[in-house]
Amino acid sequence: MRAPRLLFTFLFLFLLAVTLAAIRSGRFDDRSSPGDGKASIEGLVSANRPVSSNQSNAALSAAGEVRDNQHRTAESSSAHPLDPLLAYARELKQHIEEEVVDYTAVMIKRERIGGALGEETRMELKIRNRQLALGTALSAYLKFLEPGGARGREVIWIENANGNRLISHEAGLLGFQRFDLKPDSVLAMLGNKYPITEIGILRLVEKLIEKGERDRELGDCLVEVLDGQRVGDRECRLFQITHPEKKAGFDFHVAQIFVDVERKIPLRYAAFLWPLNDGQPLLEEEYTYIDLELNVNLSDIDFSPDNPTYNFP
Repeated sequence: MRAPRLLFTFLFLFLLAVTLAAIRSGRFDDRSSPGDGKASIEGLVSANRPVSSNQSNAALSAAGEVRDNQHRTAESSSAHPLDPLLAYARELKQHIEEEVVDYTAVMIKRERIGGALGEETRMELKIRNRQLALGTALSAYLKFLEPGGARGREVIWIENANGNRLISHEAGLLGFQRFDLKPDSVLAMLGNKYPITEIGILRLVEKLIEKGERDRELGDCLVEVLDGQRVGDRECRLFQITHPEKKAGFDFHVAQIFVDVERKIPLRYAAFLWPLNDGQPLLEEEYTYIDLELNVNLSDIDFSPDNPTYNFP
């Protein structure tokens, strides 16, 4: 009798979650422009939408510095505007791999899924990077703060542990039910564009490199740099990549990367689709890290459901 009862419980919770997700996604207009309902982000970042070319004052040099006399460079027939940015991104990746063991932060994300722009989601993060010398695997703990329907949810995932499955529990109506899920399963992906295996600032840089290398082969683009930007209280440099022409293979019209000048880590990524009739680019996805503290000496208990400060059933 136990197996049918567990199956019934799982199906009930699954159908309830699907219904809630459908209701939630139905609240948003596919034509929502960046900035709609985003007062919190507007107060945290200096630019929450694409900047115009006359606002950007420089192009990136191969050394990762700024030139003030042109927007892009093509010093040889084989040069591409993305080449300096790709070189800089590889420097950031190496820096994070060598210098960042772990960190805590609050991440604010918003994603367009199935054509609908979802609610702003806030979560507390604990991340421990993969360190072969220390014998640690990529590990993540998430605690959801917003929206209200997700508040209290906790998720733990450790690379290659527990069959590479995540451990999660819901709060409120779903009542402290604990789930053991594949990261890319239907239930784990509800309300998420990417699985938890893609989380973290290192993976963000790796994805930027992957996108840049792909886009380099597809055609030209504009790379612009704007100093004196901020995310929260951190001084940042903004790199903006624009695909003026919509081509097959390009998955954004404009992308923005905010890099902490002092700590050399990305704090925000946002991508916008090509404008519709009103001329405003559409927000596709954004991920912003605030209150980020590096190398805080996280331990195994920070990634265990048995942590007494967590609320896993």
